[in-house]
Amino acid sequence: MADQRRAWSDEAVRRIEADFNRSADTHLIRVELPKFPGITLYLKDESVHPTGSLKHRLARSLILYGLCNNRIGPDTLLVDATSGSTAVSEAYFARLIGLKFVAVIPRSTSPAKIEAIRFHGGDVHMVDSAGEMYPAAERLAAEAGGLFLDQFTYAERATDWRGNNNIAQSIFQQMAREDHPVPSWIVCGAGTGGTSATLGRFIRYGRYPTRLCVADPEGSVFHHHHADRSVTAPPEGACCLIEGIGRPRVEPSFVPEVIDRMIAVPDAASIGAMRAIAARIGRPVGGSTGTNIHACLMLAEEMAASGLAGSIVTILCDSGLRYAQTYYDDAWLAAQQLDWKPSATRAAALLS
Repeated sequence: MADQRRAWSDEAVRRIEADFNRSADTHLIRVELPKFPGITLYLKDESVHPTGSLKHRLARSLILYGLCNNRIGPDTLLVDATSGSTAVSEAYFARLIGLKFVAVIPRSTSPAKIEAIRFHGGDVHMVDSAGEMYPAAERLAAEAGGLFLDQFTYAERATDWRGNNNIAQSIFQQMAREDHPVPSWIVCGAGTGGTSATLGRFIRYGRYPTRLCVADPEGSVFHHHHADRSVTAPPEGACCLIEGIGRPRVEPSFVPEVIDRMIAVPDAASIGAMRAIAARIGRPVGGSTGTNIHACLMLAEEMAASGLAGSIVTILCDSGLRYAQTYYDDAWLAAQQLDWKPSATRAAALLS
């Protein structure tokens, strides 16, 4: 039986690596900033992955981590507590190796997200609130003898931060022939914290002078914790509407020590910047990309005011097509009482 399990695991790893080998690297889009001579913005377009988001990298790493630690076998049920893009990508990779996947999600999850999870072969288990997701996922996995993938714990350790074509290595390789090949800043958001941990560690490992900025929704705890490690929860009543980033608790994968700066971004500013960059590049992007862009424009203004030239790289996290009924619906935004238009006008002016 042990030999059969080993043979199955070897084949599962081969399938995942073959899928990776079939995929080209994601594009790095150059965006000129005429308002800031000598400063150029670059977007690492993670929306072109087979499952449409940055989380494709994370899901592959999480399942490879489980396989190579001998925690996944031919009959293992894979479970995770996530209602977003990670669940879509985990469903994809589970089906690729012939396993069942269940995403534990709140009942409030949009029908579009549920449809995407099921499209890629996953199933859903609904709970009444976000706080019930983690214990429910642990229970489901334990009852079935399965594995709780637990993205919020394992994101930072499942990814090889020294290289292996991770997102950091890819960025620096693609920047090699640009005017300013070593970025002054790399900007990302934090959901699990895995991407910021990978970027920050790789920057230090490569001894680059690049600084890492994490753009965080105002309602998230991460920027509060970065400023004061004793803070582990956001102010009472704080919330955010930007999916995929920002958390109400400090996740195990969040590594504040490798982050040089955090910028808190109001939801209205995220939506405004999202609309502005979408118009600038000619296609819709998601809300977390807007959060990143708002921070990038702040950094560009500061660099210009100090007479500095250089490059700023950020992540285009996913397509705006997933948000047609929310972030791109003016009526929905009005119902959320978001006055996003002034931010969109300002961001558009800085990008023009």
